[in-house]
Amino acid sequence: MTAVERVVDVLGGATVLKRSVRTWRELEDAVNDGLPKRALQVMAGRALPQGAPAGSLVYRVVPMATFKRRSRLTPEESARTERLARIVALAEGIWQERDDSRGFLNQPHPLLDARTPLEVAATELGARRVEQLLHDVDHGLPL
Repeated sequence: MTAVERVVDVLGGATVLKRSVRTWRELEDAVNDGLPKRALQVMAGRALPQGAPAGSLVYRVVPMATFKRRSRLTPEESARTERLARIVALAEGIWQERDDSRGFLNQPHPLLDARTPLEVAATELGARRVEQLLHDVDHGLPL
């Protein structure tokens, strides 16, 4: 599976996105058009520990009242959702087990100032830090 296919899978695939997305350009177009809010819920379900309420992540991306009254995310909210989906997809690709990747994403990490990767990935620069950490892990560098 390619990197973009993994990200699309974390977002719920063509069923949720209501379109075929096979390239980064097509994903960029989907983000710019505004992702369905269901994509954020699916991504949260993949990122959080089993049994954790999806709202604990969803409402960090979109305020609860706003989320409830809309069917689509804004391009900015969609970009944040895609950024988190990239982190989840990368972690799942490294650990191969969803529970293991969830464990990494939700545990405070010393190289992230004792914050969880999901917390740090809330900003673009933070997401780059998490991606670098994941790439280091993938290349066998010690945590």
